[in-house]
Amino acid sequence: SKRPWMYRDFDLWLGELPHRHKIIIPGNHEFFLEEPRERAVITNATLLVDSGVEVEGMRIWGSPVTPLYGGAFGKSSPADRRKHWAQIPEGLDILITHGPPFAILDHGGSAERREGCPELLEAVFKARPRVHVFGHIHHGYGTLRTTDTLFVNSSLMGEDGSLSRNPVVIDLQAR
Repeated sequence: SKRPWMYRDFDLWLGELPHRHKIIIPGNHEFFLEEPRERAVITNATLLVDSGVEVEGMRIWGSPVTPLYGGAFGKSSPADRRKHWAQIPEGLDILITHGPPFAILDHGGSAERREGCPELLEAVFKARPRVHVFGHIHHGYGTLRTTDTLFVNSSLMGEDGSLSRNPVVIDLQAR
């Protein structure tokens, strides 16, 4: 259901945060923001939907797409996701996606069950961003460093649905 007041409330909260730059992407519950004209409700942050921005010399690109069938911004076809993720620019400082790449901080409930996107993994290894931030899979909270990329699952929501985890803070200098 459309609840624009929730987005206005969220935007007001964003405006109260002391940070100079706030960059957000929608997630799989943000059906309201699938409609481009509705995105203007966010005024106190930069909203990225398959787009990029440069902030203080840092190149950032973000996408809400997940492999979820029936979720907002969902693409259930591997071919569609492969084509979509090919948009990720090379030379990024920060990539922000709603969901994780396959097999990287994507274990849902059990270590054996992987819920990340294989096509995103392929694209990330090609684009080699310095940092890839995502969430969606709450069990995967944490960081993982590879040679090229620091992966950050920043899901703050605990298993009980409360905001029980600390924000992940990283220090990243412009190149």
